[in-house]
Amino acid sequence: MQPWEDASKMMLCGCKDFPTCKVDGYTLRLETDDPPSDVKDIARKELRETPELVEQAMKELRELLKEEEGLYCPLENDAWLVRFLRPTKFYPKSALELVKNYYSFKVKHKDIYNGLVPSSEQNVFAHDVISVFPKRDQLGRRILCLYLGKKWKHNKVCLDEIYKGAVLFMEAAMIEPETQICGASVIFDMDGLSLAQTMQFTPPFAKRIVDWLQDSVPLRVKAIHIINQPYIFNMVFALFKPFLREKLRNRIIFHGTDRKSLHKHLDPSCLPKEYGGTMDVPLVHSNNWYTIMSQLEPEYEKINSYGYKKKVQE
Repeated sequence: MQPWEDASKMMLCGCKDFPTCKVDGYTLRLETDDPPSDVKDIARKELRETPELVEQAMKELRELLKEEEGLYCPLENDAWLVRFLRPTKFYPKSALELVKNYYSFKVKHKDIYNGLVPSSEQNVFAHDVISVFPKRDQLGRRILCLYLGKKWKHNKVCLDEIYKGAVLFMEAAMIEPETQICGASVIFDMDGLSLAQTMQFTPPFAKRIVDWLQDSVPLRVKAIHIINQPYIFNMVFALFKPFLREKLRNRIIFHGTDRKSLHKHLDPSCLPKEYGGTMDVPLVHSNNWYTIMSQLEPEYEKINSYGYKKKVQE
């Protein structure tokens, strides 16, 4: 085990006890364990991750960040450095650009990010329009699901709230070593999407989402699955298309109601029955995750304390 895989050192706030939540006998938690051997194999093959390269890359990235004027970040936290090195395959200069993009994006959209903590976003969790499935997919990826059709009461939960909920989930996922290595899959369930809901989407919102996914998230978003989409969804996707680069565009897969198509990419064992799955644990609702994330409030506050032109803490 690397020193930065010690759970107490993986949190910026130094928290030693990670919260859990019982869901019908299943224990929900952030998975901060040492990655299993097959996941370590993925890290070696896909990310070039070896102990020697990790040590050298952390050293180089730390020195590069010291030269970045006006940026305050946890340079001495090895686990934090690795969060940016893994998605950039341990190339320090690429990791530096990702760090800069990550914090610059927060400055650009400060109306969204300032003071963003779970307790300020209880509404989106209460309406259960975004959640993470309890089981990873067959490739070790976390599965984030957004319900933007009939489950979404757009007059009670706005798109910015859903976006902020997704950011909070992604920040939590960034802590997990297995997610850092294997990445995440995203499902957009558009079942029941209405014309009134499509009118909530705007080009600026679409650009923000795409810029975030393409350049500013230190997480490997490996696939985006669009399911149950009605014809009217074409109006929504048309807003996003101009901003998509080839790499992300090729990772967007449209399935409609074809469950066999979905199962070619996501094994039924990691999906609930409503998606033709055979998942043997209860489906986790947003309020279950909120129970965990609200207890991690000090971690989110610590995350918010870093960035460009932030005051250096003693």
